Amino acid sequence: MSDAAIILDSLEKWFPPALGGWRAFVQPFAFPTLPALRGVSLQVKQGEAVALLGVNGAGKTTLLRILATLLLPTRGNASLAGYDTVKEPAAVRRQIGYHAGSDLGFYARLTGRQNLQFFGRLNHLAKKFCADRIADLGERLGLQNNLDRQVRTLSSGTIQRLSLLRALLHRPKILLLDEPTRSLDAIAAADFRHFLKTEALRAQGMSLLFASHTLQEIEFLADRVAVLDEGKLVAFDTPAALRGAAASASLEMAFAKLTGRRIFSPEEQLSS
Repeated sequence: MSDAAIILDSLEKWFPPALGGWRAFVQPFAFPTLPALRGVSLQVKQGEAVALLGVNGAGKTTLLRILATLLLPTRGNASLAGYDTVKEPAAVRRQIGYHAGSDLGFYARLTGRQNLQFFGRLNHLAKKFCADRIADLGERLGLQNNLDRQVRTLSSGTIQRLSLLRALLHRPKILLLDEPTRSLDAIAAADFRHFLKTEALRAQGMSLLFASHTLQEIEFLADRVAVLDEGKLVAFDTPAALRGAAASASLEMAFAKLTGRRIFSPEEQLSS
């Protein structure tokens, strides 16, 4: 029996080309020619935090959407907590908490609390457990004064925190987070990272797979980092090991070397 919470085996995803005009009508039948993921294989252990690092378009969001059963892979296999994402999607969804980087899916004219109660019912949570959980997480995420306001009146950062609360609401075994601190101010982002590491990961033993462009966040949260470039997994190791393999003093420089990109030095930036 594997101790892995997430297993990816030669995972691939290809999309058909975007077409305009009358050609858009044949797009559902067009042959997929645009690669988003190309043969990605990795494992996330139980209780481990793994970061997905890559430039825009590297395949991070596509990978998370496949694991959340929102997309079907073109080839390969993925399983979470022993359940296959294609063959057993309902079982997979019971194991995960998913936070999308955008399109958070709240009902604008309902309050934050009403939205969370609705999603709690979808997860078959008992009414008292759900109410207690909303109150507890609402306080920890600084939402207690906004839960009874309509979602349409909330700031983007507050809605982001509401989405993070929803992902944690049912105490999932596995968290899938796409840029979890995007739109959060510096204090709220630091508070959430501390809560995630101390409460969700250490105290509750959740497994975490998250995408982020914030290297400070990756250094703080991640046990290992999966570096994606043009849909390929180019490196997968601890932050310290990645820095050592690239002979770099920072994760930023290591990422640039591993993906064949150039980062301008402060002197070059000042002179440009």
